[in-house]
Amino acid sequence: MNAAVARYRSVQVTTSSREQVLLMLWDGVYRFLDEARAAHKRGDRSVFAERLQRAHAILDEFAVTLDNRHAPELCDRLRALYLFSMGRLAEATFAFDVTAVDDVSRVLDPVYQAFREILRK
Repeated sequence: MNAAVARYRSVQVTTSSREQVLLMLWDGVYRFLDEARAAHKRGDRSVFAERLQRAHAILDEFAVTLDNRHAPELCDRLRALYLFSMGRLAEATFAFDVTAVDDVSRVLDPVYQAFREILRK
């Protein structure tokens, strides 16, 4: 990424609301999963692993920042979903398995769509 793009993204994040940053992170997860799929098609294991690691890092942040004081049952379910997804991404990385990437997309999609809908309103 060139310096101008990095500066733009930095400004975008620092001037956005928490909700907008959350949506940017979700968009990042899906962008990294798509880039991992493209790397898999090319047979590029290092890019595949690096993109999955980035998606994993965002999901890890989602999991550790859940606040059980608000809707503890929902937080527990989201944490389990994030942990499952991180485990599948680790499996995908080690096995160079795009099927596991597709599993993560499929499992996370309802949560992602719900966040998008909530933030739209």
